[in-house]
Amino acid sequence: MVGRLQQGSPELVPHHSQDQGDRRRQPQESPSPQWQSLPHKLRLANGTTSGGEGEAIPRQAQVRLSPIRAQSPAHSPKPQDSEWVVTIRGKLAQARAEEAACPWARLSVYRVPKTLREGDERAYMPQVVSIGPLHAGKRRLREMERHKWRALHHVLKRTGHDVTAYLDALRPMEDRVRGCYDGRVAWMPSNEFVQCLVLDSTFVLELFRGALDGAKGFSDDLGYSRHDPVFAMRGAMHAVRNDMILLENQIPLFVLDLLLGIQLGHPEQTGAVASLAVRFFDPLMPTDTPMHRKDRSRLESSVNAGAEATASFDPLSDPMLHCLDVFRRSLLRAGLQPTPPPAARLWLKKWSGQRRVADKRRQQFVHCVSELREAGITCRRRNTDRFWDIRFDKGVLHIPRILIHDSTKSLFLNLIAFEQCHMDIATPGGNNITSYAIFMDNLINSADDVKYLHDRGIIEHWLGSDAEVAELFNRLCLEVVFDINDSYLSGLSDQVNRYYDYKWSTWVASLQHNYFTNPWAIVSVVAGVFLLLLTMMQTFYSSYSYYRPPP
Repeated sequence: MVGRLQQGSPELVPHHSQDQGDRRRQPQESPSPQWQSLPHKLRLANGTTSGGEGEAIPRQAQVRLSPIRAQSPAHSPKPQDSEWVVTIRGKLAQARAEEAACPWARLSVYRVPKTLREGDERAYMPQVVSIGPLHAGKRRLREMERHKWRALHHVLKRTGHDVTAYLDALRPMEDRVRGCYDGRVAWMPSNEFVQCLVLDSTFVLELFRGALDGAKGFSDDLGYSRHDPVFAMRGAMHAVRNDMILLENQIPLFVLDLLLGIQLGHPEQTGAVASLAVRFFDPLMPTDTPMHRKDRSRLESSVNAGAEATASFDPLSDPMLHCLDVFRRSLLRAGLQPTPPPAARLWLKKWSGQRRVADKRRQQFVHCVSELREAGITCRRRNTDRFWDIRFDKGVLHIPRILIHDSTKSLFLNLIAFEQCHMDIATPGGNNITSYAIFMDNLINSADDVKYLHDRGIIEHWLGSDAEVAELFNRLCLEVVFDINDSYLSGLSDQVNRYYDYKWSTWVASLQHNYFTNPWAIVSVVAGVFLLLLTMMQTFYSSYSYYRPPP
């Protein structure tokens, strides 16, 4: 059987998709989405065959499509139909089958749309390790496979379990897991698919558990050597962690929860994996401001609870999809209260009735830093670990500190792609990372804007120059679908723009910018004003003595 675990062999069994015999032995497929285009040659219910040069459709697809055509007379072939029309009717039948199954309701691990990934392909592709079936088997990622097998060996040795305990636990939920993936996993053989889930999930859980307590858990608790090339927090760990946060490189969280529960003897537990993931991905946080004491204590208590951990930590209180979703929720911890937009904007939104998602003019929150400064608006650092929590008060934008490093671009691009793809969070409050990225894109137009924010402690970066930071923010949201009215920053941007349009603040700012930028300019202004006062006094006394001479 293709994909069968081989005892004593640390290699994955290769899968040859062209082997027709393997296709025949493939078990009945799940109702998960079939994203492949319909084969050119279709065998219909009445025995006729469609036109085209492609191969015959697999037997499973024939069985699946036949009842659909029987229920849809409009798509059934007619004697007068040409081969071309028969092919069209077959494709319509498959489309109807997909629509009836509604496969999109369960999707959570998406392939990044081509419109988003153009020009930044590397930011969405794993470079070291594949997690899940979407990138499984790629040649450049095979080096890490032997380390996955070592991880599974350590787990079985440590727990005393047989590998069938994990295989048998995942087999009943195979259809449910397949339905979570947006990609070509429907034709992946059953054994190979379950093997991939067990192997990759075990690898992820070993990393999560070993990274606790400064990576001492790898050697002290899990039994790995201190010189292990992967499980010792060496240089490879940085690249592995970056790959594990990619949108296309995810495993559903309920799979990880189940396997961790089996290892710990509590198969029904939930919540422990999410808490471990928050700790593991902490180095990727785009801020170095310490977490609030209250949040940290609640997080640590949930991690230390072990198998009995519950979703008591605020961002983990709702059902989560995968590790990227957990990380996003940990960034947007409870307490986000969007500033309500003014009544005028609410009326405009109700009147329009449509979301202007494709209009780039609708993505302009505020003016850039240089223009805001000319209107008297300044920026100050806000001391909070919630980098998205921007405030505006009396002409001052209070912006939390953000760190920019080599992984920031890929991190934000994948978070934004997840918000764009997952419709369940495309609601008010569901595009917060996208809103923040667009707001910062509006603020930063040039290297001078970055320098101003850096001088005030708002941006700290380790890139080559300020110009690279400006380019990073300017390219994050080039093709995103976004409605400014649904943003948590819409009310704040209206406050900033009203202040910007107030002429008196612009005049005062111009005076300060032109005459009070340095000490010498201030001295010159004071001297000029003093001389002007002396001249006015001299003129007054001269006129007074003329009209009222002394007696």
